[in-house]
Amino acid sequence: MQLPDLLFAIFGVGALLAGILPRVLEHRPMSMPIVFLALGMLLFAVPLGLPKADPLAHPDLTQHLTEICVIVALMGAGLKIDRPLSGRRWATTWRLLAVAMPVTIAAVALLGWWWAGLVPATALLLGAALAPTDPVLASDVQVGEPTDEEDSEDEVRFSLTSEAGLNDGLSFPFVYAAIAMATAAVTHESWVGEWLLVDVLYKVGVGAGGGLLVGKLLGRLFFRARNKKLRLAHHSEGFLALAATFLAYGVVELAGGYGFLAVFIAARGIRSAQRSHEYHQVLHEFAEQIERLLTVLLLLLLGGAVVGGLLGALTWKSALVGLLLIFLVRPVSGFLSLRGAPGHTAEHWVIAAFGIRGIGTFYYLAYAMSHATFPNVDVVWATAAFVVLVSVVLHGVAVTPVMRLLDRYNERTRTPEEKHAR
Repeated sequence: MQLPDLLFAIFGVGALLAGILPRVLEHRPMSMPIVFLALGMLLFAVPLGLPKADPLAHPDLTQHLTEICVIVALMGAGLKIDRPLSGRRWATTWRLLAVAMPVTIAAVALLGWWWAGLVPATALLLGAALAPTDPVLASDVQVGEPTDEEDSEDEVRFSLTSEAGLNDGLSFPFVYAAIAMATAAVTHESWVGEWLLVDVLYKVGVGAGGGLLVGKLLGRLFFRARNKKLRLAHHSEGFLALAATFLAYGVVELAGGYGFLAVFIAARGIRSAQRSHEYHQVLHEFAEQIERLLTVLLLLLLGGAVVGGLLGALTWKSALVGLLLIFLVRPVSGFLSLRGAPGHTAEHWVIAAFGIRGIGTFYYLAYAMSHATFPNVDVVWATAAFVVLVSVVLHGVAVTPVMRLLDRYNERTRTPEEKHAR
């Protein structure tokens, strides 16, 4: 049996299942990521001659595969949010980013250092990598396709989608802080001032500003170019979602900013150019299809890495840190950050509890490995993989019944005026 032929067959079956499973599993307490994780574990466990899936042995490949998947997911997330970007209407999102995420990073870093015995730089890397919620694996708790109704999204789905879109870029300064700490442990140089100036202020500013500029320019080109032949929205070509993704990411990264942040903001800029145009749905559908295919590949590889020994370095103390993140740190910090925010208490608890961890975590770990040396990095990888596995299974099983109950509760408590407006 030739390995290339086997790989073609596996990915063909995976792509076919990626088209079938969302329909089959709809309204069932099971998610597509669970199925592909299990399939990956099965494929790599049987003697088919597949190469070992080891992210620690191939950090560059891991970094770039996860990088592409995340930025495509960020473009899709940015395009499908109907609510215009504003301070008041995005109040829940700002609270999650400004309060819940830093608290989560600090709590996990403290637990990693004090309880799991990691050095400070490695503990901070663990916290920074695990803090962002994932735009890739959280589709079941996100808003649906783009519509022309600005207020059609419920607070839970909107908050989880917008948070996942922004926190991947905004957690990067903390990853850089971990890299700087690890480097300073060898060079003994001061790093805080440069980190604040460059990694926080400059890179965030360039990411946000560059993404906004690219999004505005592309939006003008797509919808309002003076030459009608250049109004690409009229041609309904979905692959331009990839053009927008790679352009925003590449330009901002070349300028030294955070490309993750730029991609999401560029998507919002494109969406704001002509909010109700049907071309947004074309772009979103193409981005979602590419994202799904990439997710299939990465989940199969993650399943293979798990059966190949990725969890071998996991200790009971580091596993407990991961469980505390899922069951205590994120829910409590998320809920407390939403006190006084739009929505009722039940919605706040669901938002806090469904901070799904996923592909972005592995990107940050691979990126950090390529820029500094971290003691006990195998423990960090094992802990991250454990957290993602638990999150995928737990949230994948719980999301359908929980969201169904929440929707029923919201429908019962909605006022007659609200029901009529809908």
